[in-house]
Amino acid sequence: MVEENIKKLAKILVEHSTKIKKGDKVVINADIVAEPLVKEVFRLCLIKGAYPSVHTHLPGMTQLFFKNASDEQLRHFPVVAMYESKNADVFIGIFGTSNTRELSNIDPKRIAMRSKTTHSISKVRLEKRWVGCDYPTNALAMEAELSLEEYNDWFFKACNINYPALQKRYTKLNSIINKGKKVRIVGKNTDLTFSIKGMKAINVQGKCNVPDGEVFTAPEKSSTEGHIQFSYPAIRGGNEVDGIYLEFKNGKVVKATATKNEKFLKSMLATDKGSSYLGELGIGINYNITKYTKNLLFDEKIGGTIHLALGMAYPECCVNNRKEQNKSALHWDIVKDLRNGGEIIVDGKVIQRKGKFLI
Repeated sequence: MVEENIKKLAKILVEHSTKIKKGDKVVINADIVAEPLVKEVFRLCLIKGAYPSVHTHLPGMTQLFFKNASDEQLRHFPVVAMYESKNADVFIGIFGTSNTRELSNIDPKRIAMRSKTTHSISKVRLEKRWVGCDYPTNALAMEAELSLEEYNDWFFKACNINYPALQKRYTKLNSIINKGKKVRIVGKNTDLTFSIKGMKAINVQGKCNVPDGEVFTAPEKSSTEGHIQFSYPAIRGGNEVDGIYLEFKNGKVVKATATKNEKFLKSMLATDKGSSYLGELGIGINYNITKYTKNLLFDEKIGGTIHLALGMAYPECCVNNRKEQNKSALHWDIVKDLRNGGEIIVDGKVIQRKGKFLI
């Protein structure tokens, strides 16, 4: 018998997030540990009259690739994957890691090299209907410092929410950001400003991420000035970077330090020409997520936080200001908690203080 929480989540992914319909060619990329959710998503796709195919990943395969692939193999373009990306209608990612530190000892330059190689495939997929979600595992529960039973309860409370209602609730915030010209973020060791003039705010909940709960836009590429101290470690490819401090001038990071894995941080900033500029401002609005768990999919949605992404700006945020769209193979979100004294200021007006909206 399929657990009711899994049924509800699968229904959100198929009916709300991607709106699967008859004839859709659906690619489901998943970790094998997520089998119960994968099967239910597969079943619902079939009932809708779609054509689902499933690609499952075995634990340790990514590490095997990066440890053993030659530079030529890292740079080799996956033609078959591109063919699939161009011809599929929908992509659903269901991730259930069994080891969150699998790539900790991999040279970050190898990861960056592969990211550059596959970036054009990611761009094609972003133009399709797509959604990514996680599946609760022991590894994720351990990172969150919870038992698996506790993590399961917390996980589904965060994911299985009424996304249309959440979107409606934050229509005013979306309008303020959409019409705004200048944003200032103030907090502990933080005073950062940037322009969002001409950029589009996005408040479409549960479409690309589950859990969801953010209103996001893109800063004008060369406008960021000031400094920011991030609250939580940022994890990428199993590398945990803690104590991140960044200074910006004319939009670009001019100083970057970290108390842990600073070398990795700097290597990511050097990925390409756009990786040291900001591509996203996201404002967390899912107040069912209150705890940092070292899982960005959840942490960037924490109500009362903001996150900034180094690298690529989402094209949908730049439809009215294409010349300011930052392009990069990197898109790395890092979270700042404003609940302990921070403020979000738009065009001189405080719209959030200590994590609570004043609008």
